Amino acid sequence: MAKSLFEKVWDAHAVRTLANGQTQLLIGTHLIHEVTSPQAFGMLRDLNLPVLMPTRTFATVDHIVPTDEFAEPYRDPLAQAMMDELRRNCAENNITFFDRGTGKQGIVHIVGPEQGITQPGTTIACGDSHTSTHGAFGAIAFGIGTTQIRDVLATQTMALGKLKVRRIEVNGTLPPGVYAKDVILHIIAQLGVNGGTGFAYEYAGSVFDNFSMEERMTVCNMSIEGGARVGYVNPDQTTVDYLEGRPYSPTGDDWPAAVARWLGFASDPGCHYDDVVVIDAAQIAPSVTWGINPGQGISIEQSIPDPALATSEDEKASIEEALEYMKLTPGAPIKGTPINVAFLGSCTNGRLSDFQEVARVIAGHKVAAGVKAIAVPGSQIVAAQCEKLGIDKVLTEAGFEWRAAGCSMCLAMNPDKLIGDQLCASSSNRNFKGRQGSTTGRTVLMSPVMVAAAAITGQVSDAREVFATGRN
Repeated sequence: MAKSLFEKVWDAHAVRTLANGQTQLLIGTHLIHEVTSPQAFGMLRDLNLPVLMPTRTFATVDHIVPTDEFAEPYRDPLAQAMMDELRRNCAENNITFFDRGTGKQGIVHIVGPEQGITQPGTTIACGDSHTSTHGAFGAIAFGIGTTQIRDVLATQTMALGKLKVRRIEVNGTLPPGVYAKDVILHIIAQLGVNGGTGFAYEYAGSVFDNFSMEERMTVCNMSIEGGARVGYVNPDQTTVDYLEGRPYSPTGDDWPAAVARWLGFASDPGCHYDDVVVIDAAQIAPSVTWGINPGQGISIEQSIPDPALATSEDEKASIEEALEYMKLTPGAPIKGTPINVAFLGSCTNGRLSDFQEVARVIAGHKVAAGVKAIAVPGSQIVAAQCEKLGIDKVLTEAGFEWRAAGCSMCLAMNPDKLIGDQLCASSSNRNFKGRQGSTTGRTVLMSPVMVAAAAITGQVSDAREVFATGRN
């Protein structure tokens, strides 16, 4: 019987069906960081339980690390305590830890793929909502809470209800200046922030067939913003080429067998989907958010919604709340909205290709007066790659600060925070109230190139006009 990738991976990792109807699922790979794991290790100590399969767990530090200092102790004693606790837990349990001194540290969802730890046909769990990123490789990857982290550490399994599968096809050719970030913002705007509740999203169509792995990761990363627990792309030759030669990828005679197994997990022709959505790539434009959730987004060519035109009282109230917080005028163009801060980075858009594309267009331009612009590579390896290519110099010459690897201003559990009601043009994934470190700070999500355009002009701008260029 024809099966989707989700069904194949689920069935391959199902241990048993529990009395409540959930599945006890084997977790092939467990990723941890410093924020959500300490309590889980504490629970294990209280129960006098060991980590069952330490070789299946990998750790890094990302959320709390300052991007403008390396020496310890950190200025923030809580950040230092969390760093120390993660080191202790990994050492006591023989868990591989990509610490800052290894040259391999970075955001967990960038480190896993670049090390070859993320592989097709596996189940991947991490105490971070954007674990769906790893689905770009044809894995079933999802975020979990601290209690579930405890369960995975102790048993290498967890209980989970089976999801429905929605296939989202994006077909055709993307217009110039439209990137992977625009694709996922468009999808979320179309289907809503709750549209994926209870679903795994399978991304497909000619656009995804032609996307690089880093572009696929950008889209899968924000699946959770559309309500989906999981987002994935079927593995293909692009996947295989990316993984070949990675530190944790199979080698020698194991390589061809692994490739055959990986490709075999791809969804079968004629398999069942609970829903299918088809999107014309030509209809996607450079996108930005105007509100306080990622679904409140429009194209750069559109105007800010007017609550008077809402079709329901709930929609009207939602728009009014967002506009009040964002201090935006209903019916006004989003283009031209002044910004104070520009942020390049995050697990959504902190990879080499993101910085390469920004460097390609920004050379010869200067950040506008009064705009604070920071560029934060997603990992130490990304930083080294950029520095080898001179990308850091291009960005600093334009007026960006080049920082050390970390989550930085995406969540602002570190010194990189907005001040007051500053408005930030951000390549990150969430624009919630207070998300970037200030209870009144405002976030407008967009692609890295659009962030660069906003930094140069000092306002939300159409990068196609600013740089007179588009996507290669």
